[in-house]
Amino acid sequence: MDKSSFTLADIFRSGFREYTAKTGRLPHEHYKVANAIMNCHTAALGGHVFHCDQCGNKNISYNSCRNRHCPSCQAKARYDWVDNRMKELLPVPYFHVVFTIPAQLNPVALRNKRAVYSILFKAAAETLHTLAARNKYLGAAIGFIAVLHTWGQNLMDHPHLHCIVPAGGMSDDKTHWKRTPRESFLFPVKVVARLFRGKFLALLRQAVAERKITFCGRLQEFTSNKSFGSLIDTMYKTEWIVYAKRPFDGPETVLKYLGRYTHRIAIANSRIIDVTDTTVSFRWKDYADNDRQKVMTLSRSEFIRRFMLHVLPAGFVRIRYFGFLGQAVKKKQLQLCRLLLGEVYQEHKDEVHTTESEMKMNKPSEEKPGWCCPVCEKGYLTPYRQIPPSYQRNVEKAAVA
Repeated sequence: MDKSSFTLADIFRSGFREYTAKTGRLPHEHYKVANAIMNCHTAALGGHVFHCDQCGNKNISYNSCRNRHCPSCQAKARYDWVDNRMKELLPVPYFHVVFTIPAQLNPVALRNKRAVYSILFKAAAETLHTLAARNKYLGAAIGFIAVLHTWGQNLMDHPHLHCIVPAGGMSDDKTHWKRTPRESFLFPVKVVARLFRGKFLALLRQAVAERKITFCGRLQEFTSNKSFGSLIDTMYKTEWIVYAKRPFDGPETVLKYLGRYTHRIAIANSRIIDVTDTTVSFRWKDYADNDRQKVMTLSRSEFIRRFMLHVLPAGFVRIRYFGFLGQAVKKKQLQLCRLLLGEVYQEHKDEVHTTESEMKMNKPSEEKPGWCCPVCEKGYLTPYRQIPPSYQRNVEKAAVA
């Protein structure tokens, strides 16, 4: 492929047909994601023509797919999300806690995504709420944001949860704010890990009993109570990993950090360094080797297979809010938190964040009729006409055509 830069869309356009020929029929959601990535910012999705009022230059802007798995569509969504979170920041330190399940459970999660990922959220939330409620550690009601990631740097399945937690919470009677006793960490890591392990495995047992978990393929060995019980016993004997980072310097640092994690996908275009007719090479960080930066080369089909491991079930919410940050209560609860913290709060005025390309074009405002023309740099680009989508076809057929 004769290009100076490579994208995920390039790989799918050149290799998805070969991949489906090897794998056979795929889940509907996989075709939907593949089509979105391949058609993003192309004539297939339609677009708009902009006209310069000075030099007559016409600029074509094709529509984006807005699929959450597409690397080209996450910048705007990320900016908007972070901008909204600015209204909710409290003047306290924030902790970053990561919950990870053992690799032995990854195959179970991969074949039961909706059920296991839901258990991951619930177990992590119950763990944090339980420890926060204990006077020994805090004795308060907390709130936090949890973001699901399902991948490792090598694109293999690695489900884990990133939680951003304010350093403190409201007392039971809601009369004062209680800060965490220690500034360097939220709760003891071993206590968090063992409580999380117990809650996760209890919820997993319950899901199996209610037949929300299925064991198919090479997992069929766990269909018997004895073999599944043996797996659970092994997991109880395994030390689970919970990572807790020191608090951030301030609210601005929190926002920058959140932006890195919230709308990230399995691999960004910037990590893809070479694409040939048969292979894909990308950068990855090997955490097992002192975080060394390495290059991994895979066949196109294997690369696509690994990427598809991280397609989420339709409608599954991967960013969730808990405690006083819960969507139904946070407006009133955050006002109360600020009163308890003695903060003079001024209503946040939305700051418009733009993508790099939008900034270059000087996004329109009330004073300007359109984007600044990149040719003459004097006139403004205003909408001239719409471009209709080039086709309307069934997603399965379109992906392999």
